[in-house]
Amino acid sequence: MSGRVLLTGCSSGIGLDAARHLKGRGWQVVATCRKPEDIAARQAEGMECLHLELADEASVAECVAEALAGGPVDALVNNAAFALPGAVEDIPRGGLRSIFEANLFGTHDLTVRLIPHFRELGRGRIVNISSVLGLVGIPWRGPYVATKFALEGLTDVLRIELADTPIHVSLIEPGPIASRIRVNAIPHFERWVNWQDSARVQDYRDTLLKRLYQPSAKKDRFELPPEAVSRRIAHALEDPRPKPRYYVTVPTRVSGIGRRILPTRALDWFARRS
Repeated sequence: MSGRVLLTGCSSGIGLDAARHLKGRGWQVVATCRKPEDIAARQAEGMECLHLELADEASVAECVAEALAGGPVDALVNNAAFALPGAVEDIPRGGLRSIFEANLFGTHDLTVRLIPHFRELGRGRIVNISSVLGLVGIPWRGPYVATKFALEGLTDVLRIELADTPIHVSLIEPGPIASRIRVNAIPHFERWVNWQDSARVQDYRDTLLKRLYQPSAKKDRFELPPEAVSRRIAHALEDPRPKPRYYVTVPTRVSGIGRRILPTRALDWFARRS
């Protein structure tokens, strides 16, 4: 299978690598980005690129209309997402709402707007990029974990409901992948988290602030390049019988097994060490 694929979050990291990878495999990539300079960069590479702000319902509707105006869309890869780091007790309602608007509600909106088109075509692929944090939760990542847990559940039900159609639905669950997600999280952290007045202020100084603002030059021993995810995306789009789930990196495989066989206290111990 090949054709036109709408791929979100193509400014950097997984989305950018996947756009280039799929283009190299013969797909006509319709990339999306938020910033004008990133849209121009993708267009300079010979890709069709549209503006998309997932938190804005009007932007989602306009993106779908523009994509379909260019011809049939055969597949959708939902990659765009951001992180809001901080202790759960310090995340205000507005911060939680903002991350759900983009990571879940906007992704859902985009998906359900394209499903009627896939039904009319008589084919379609939906690939949702989740995370190892959609399997297990670890400290300081509560809002992101919450959106990915929700995405996993929504995707599972969608896959079951569409089993009697020619529309295939897959989840891809990366672990540590080289990307800018940590750097991109800083503005959201600074906007929403009042860490200076937190009961955990010293924990912030000892851990999270260093991870955000003083990242170690030492590479995570399990970290893989984005192309590891791009290969799974290609498989999910092209294989006649795509897998419901694709684990990427050792931590994701371990977490997937651990969630099935370990008691909750053991998983909590694992999460604290992470």
